[in-house]
Amino acid sequence: MSATPQKKRASRRVLAVAAGLATVGALVAAMPAGAHDRGQGHGHGHGHGHKPRTVDVQLLSFNDLHGNLEPPAGSAGNVSETQPDGTVKAIPAGGVEYLATSLRTARKGSPYSVTAAGGDMVGASPLLSGLFHDEPTIEALNKLKLDVSAVGNHEFDEGAAELARLQNGGCHAVEGCYEKGRKFKGADFPYLAANVTKEKTGKPLLKPYTIWKKNGVKIGFIGVTLEGTPDIVTANGVKGLKFHDEVETINKYARELDRKGVKSIVALIHEGGAPASTSYNYDCDSPGAGDGISGPIVDIAKGITPKVDALVTGHTHQAYVCTVPDPAGKPRMVTSAASFGKLYTDTTLTYDLRTKDIVRTSVKSANHVVTRDQPKAADMTSLIERWNKLAAPIANRPQGWISADINGRGSTAPEKPLGNVIADAQLEGLAPADKGGAQVALMNPGGIRADLVYKASGSEGDGVVTYGEAFTVQPFTNMMNVVDLTGAQLVTALQQQVSGANQASPKILQVSKGLTYTLDLTKTGAARVVTDTIKLNGEAIDPARTYRVAMNEFLAGGGDGFPALGQGTNKLVGPSDLDLFNAYLAAHSTATAPLAPPATDRITVVQ
Repeated sequence: MSATPQKKRASRRVLAVAAGLATVGALVAAMPAGAHDRGQGHGHGHGHGHKPRTVDVQLLSFNDLHGNLEPPAGSAGNVSETQPDGTVKAIPAGGVEYLATSLRTARKGSPYSVTAAGGDMVGASPLLSGLFHDEPTIEALNKLKLDVSAVGNHEFDEGAAELARLQNGGCHAVEGCYEKGRKFKGADFPYLAANVTKEKTGKPLLKPYTIWKKNGVKIGFIGVTLEGTPDIVTANGVKGLKFHDEVETINKYARELDRKGVKSIVALIHEGGAPASTSYNYDCDSPGAGDGISGPIVDIAKGITPKVDALVTGHTHQAYVCTVPDPAGKPRMVTSAASFGKLYTDTTLTYDLRTKDIVRTSVKSANHVVTRDQPKAADMTSLIERWNKLAAPIANRPQGWISADINGRGSTAPEKPLGNVIADAQLEGLAPADKGGAQVALMNPGGIRADLVYKASGSEGDGVVTYGEAFTVQPFTNMMNVVDLTGAQLVTALQQQVSGANQASPKILQVSKGLTYTLDLTKTGAARVVTDTIKLNGEAIDPARTYRVAMNEFLAGGGDGFPALGQGTNKLVGPSDLDLFNAYLAAHSTATAPLAPPATDRITVVQ
């Protein structure tokens, strides 16, 4: 999901605000050594001594890991499963110790197995990975035997040079090496960025595709991120780069692969859709193929050449396994495995050894929960322990106390309790005249990366919020801005939550106390924001009046589809969003008087 990408901060505390772990479409995993060419399930030979006509290739994939090496806490760590009786059950899932076990178990008995990812493997990461510029996550993905990943928008959070370092290795330009005697060696798998070129040369930033080979079987993987990446990443992150149309790019390289004799092609696309249900086992091909999914990936899928046999997608953090018709009207598999390593997708690609193409009518796919009741992978446990030891002096510092879970990422409501806390923290920190004189604060929902969870994550005790937990909520360490906006511009910005770039997938800003309005979801477009209900401290917004508005630098640059917020003038740059969040927790909570979840009564929603 889009979120305020962080800029590199020299600040010792922040150290590294995690680069965007690209959730590419299909994480391709290496096959067991010595596996021989035996067809699985589809032997079409004639008598003894004949090779089968087809072999089954197992494609394991996941997306949007975002450096979540430890199991995500609270509701953000659950997946929804619809039961036979129609009820929905929440299942705790995720954590790279369990993801490794799931993938390794799934590969058993599959001589042809490839693992691929759909982008955002890094970026907006919890402190354990973010503090070290996501080196721990790349190390974990290498151990997982990821074969290939697309870049996502978050791979660009810290710019092209840092992305190149994640691929090629070497010590961080500012922080240096983190462990004595160890040099970061980079990703063992190729990051693919077919639709990202350098402005000066027009050449691709990274490899556009890779060809996976095994015993004469060849499958091409093309990786792209969403064309709109510059709209959801800070300007520094995409400086000197151009992002091109996903469909045109994939079709171009599919033709190139075809000319090279590669007839089996999988596209890894960091762009996604929204299924009609949040349950991972929802059938989005009901009543007809692809009927249960909407969003940008549908049009993309309908435009991609039939030469491409399957699409591994991401970005929206949703779970789906759908068939969407290709331009020839034939169904084609489109998958996404939610986020944070909570699911993986297992797709069977039946490969015809004579035509060298995938038999599309035989393609089968399903999402599987990465449950936490299976054995942990010992190598991942030791990796986590090693990096946790390095992070502990910073991560374990208490910042405040809460009386119950305060949901942010885990809340599906337009107004989130944690969103209110963050917006109030920004307003309080920037309201003094010498700090910017803010009258209202706005926070983009995608920048809230987790929940504040009451249960202790370590030895700190229940209800204690540690620096590591606060960082996991606000990992970008964006600098705060206070700007002048007219009432008219403020109203327009609120309308842009549900219109323009955000019409199909609304982004509801979290607002500080005092700002109230009605959101009428029975209407369409900008009309969903009922303008005559917009009030600040009980007074109607005056279109001609100037207001001092606080927001992070990403929003102040017009990010996330809010061009009106980019029109601010008289800018004052304040502390980072994380600093203000921690200051608010310290000022408003003690061990005996913890912070309670706030009421969500600022946005009145009409359904």
